[in-house]
Amino acid sequence: MKKVLFFLFFSVTISGASQTYFTRTGTTNFKASVTAFEPVEATNKSTTVILKTSTGAIAAQLFITAFQFRVALMQEHFNENYMDSNKYPKAVFRGEIADFNFTEVNTKKEYALSGTLTLRGVKKQINTIATITLDGDKIILSSRFTVAPQDFDIAIPKIVRKKIAETIYITLNYELVEKK
Repeated sequence: MKKVLFFLFFSVTISGASQTYFTRTGTTNFKASVTAFEPVEATNKSTTVILKTSTGAIAAQLFITAFQFRVALMQEHFNENYMDSNKYPKAVFRGEIADFNFTEVNTKKEYALSGTLTLRGVKKQINTIATITLDGDKIILSSRFTVAPQDFDIAIPKIVRKKIAETIYITLNYELVEKK
């Protein structure tokens, strides 16, 4: 009987300590605009994100074709000419929120976020800051970082090179709920 009670207590403790939060509707934006030219920016509102609160481990995945542009032709060129979306349909981030403490999230707090972004089959280390807040039963995570097209072997044709920024700004906004 003692073994059964110990097992039940241990199981409840482990499951309570390793809560998983997720979303399938996270928002990822990018801006690659150059002043004096048409804005090059898009939004993806279907980023899937999983966060383990016990370890700070985080993983995110999005489909490249889900980025929405204001101009349809720009979206077509993005998918066909730059991102090769048929060959590389997704972007994946796997990382960790350093020193993440779920009990301290009641106030807005900044954490170091680091991990590997895989895009077009190329991996790049990302180090940035994530702002995390607990809003009721949701975890709100936001962050910004930059990448360059050449980081992922994206060739920009000479004819449009001056219309696309050398630095691309990525903004993340995720509202995570507990996975039950």
